[in-house]
Amino acid sequence: MSRVCELTGKGVQVGHKVSHSNRKSKRRFLPNLVNVTLQSDALDRAFRLRVSANGLRSVEHRGGLDAYLLKASDCELSSNALDIKKKVAEKLSA
Repeated sequence: MSRVCELTGKGVQVGHKVSHSNRKSKRRFLPNLVNVTLQSDALDRAFRLRVSANGLRSVEHRGGLDAYLLKASDCELSSNALDIKKKVAEKLSA
């Protein structure tokens, strides 16, 4: 399972751990991923996604999963989130 947020595209970053003597060794900065179930109002259905805590705050700020997906760019979203976005767009256009 990859460590990438399905909504924001946030992933693992690489950097240095710096000791007190200023020696540097490689380390990984992992995103704060959480398994959540988000409700889609348009589709009347719940979806399980692996989202970063920051992405979850963004969803709440924009007013729910549907509003977030419609405003989000396709390059950030995972294939699962893109499918949900297409279904929501079809439902709202009809």
